[in-house]
Amino acid sequence: MRLWFAALFAAVSLCYASEGVSEAKLKNVFKDDFHIGAAVNRSQIYGRDPKAGVLLAEQFSSITPENVMKWSSIHPKPDEYNFEPADKYASIGEENSMFVAGHTLIWHNQTPDWVFENADGSEVSRKELLKRMREHIFKVAGRYKGRVHGWDVVNEAIEDVGSLRNTKWREIIGDDYIAKAFEYAHQAAPDAELYYNDYNMYRSEKRKAAAELAEKLQSRGLRIDGIGIQGHWGLSHPSAAEIQKSIDAFSSLGLKVMITELDLTVLPSAWEHRGADISQNYELRKEINPFPDGLPANMQSKLSNRYQQLFALFTRNSGKISRVTFWGVHDGCSWRNNWPVSGRTDYPLLFNRNCEPKPAFNAVVKAGRK
Repeated sequence: MRLWFAALFAAVSLCYASEGVSEAKLKNVFKDDFHIGAAVNRSQIYGRDPKAGVLLAEQFSSITPENVMKWSSIHPKPDEYNFEPADKYASIGEENSMFVAGHTLIWHNQTPDWVFENADGSEVSRKELLKRMREHIFKVAGRYKGRVHGWDVVNEAIEDVGSLRNTKWREIIGDDYIAKAFEYAHQAAPDAELYYNDYNMYRSEKRKAAAELAEKLQSRGLRIDGIGIQGHWGLSHPSAAEIQKSIDAFSSLGLKVMITELDLTVLPSAWEHRGADISQNYELRKEINPFPDGLPANMQSKLSNRYQQLFALFTRNSGKISRVTFWGVHDGCSWRNNWPVSGRTDYPLLFNRNCEPKPAFNAVVKAGRK
């Protein structure tokens, strides 16, 4: 794996040099502020997106797996674990001296139904589900002890209104399933940082609930090291002031703050059209997919200004923020494409589909060099 990646890096770097890629490296620009990371997908882990592989090594000091460590991927059946993709992922981080994040141990999504069921399809008991949770955490987090430096232990357990999400984990185990997950994670990987991770943390109710959750864990003597604020944001929302409130609320508890899934959509909302077939409706396609052939200069400017604003905020809070991670390496691999309606083309990251830096990249570098 090491020789393969080194050869790939050398070969593609020659191509990049001829293409005039900016000499600025994000990991160098922000080395005194925080880790700068990107989420990687299975194709990139297996070397099927070679330009992205080179970009990852050149620009980033941290990586997060999009899917290969989620329960359905790594533990699809009761007696079956698929560690090969996750092993390759961890090796990429090691070969490039990166901070390696693990995502995620406990989540209501992408968890197979069998986890919550007996052989006859009936619901398992609290005792049995806790046993399965512990076994999974020890098997996965234990395998990567010393290799994965921080784990998203529990992901997206709070509703936007501030209540706990009513998942199978909560229904069967009870509210303390989160505490048990952190307890097991500490036992399995005592040297890794342990995080809670969620989206829409700029909402006051959710921010308050996340802070209270962390305080409850702390009051029970359980270790929680940080909170990840997912940055699936837009060109004008949330406000910098609301993001600052969340950073302050979590850091005041002695927790590290991470911006864990940063991407900025440039497209209009399309939730009301979810499920629509836009290929059959020209007017709708034009309305909710306005930039199918590339991002015009005025939108590039808006994206750049927003990224510069955000990174100015992040650098001002560098004593509180330990990591900023983009959710994807380049626009072509972003989940924002085709979401929430198939056929949409988005441009949410710093590098275009050819892995070339966009104007937003220069804006981020400028914010980091002030």
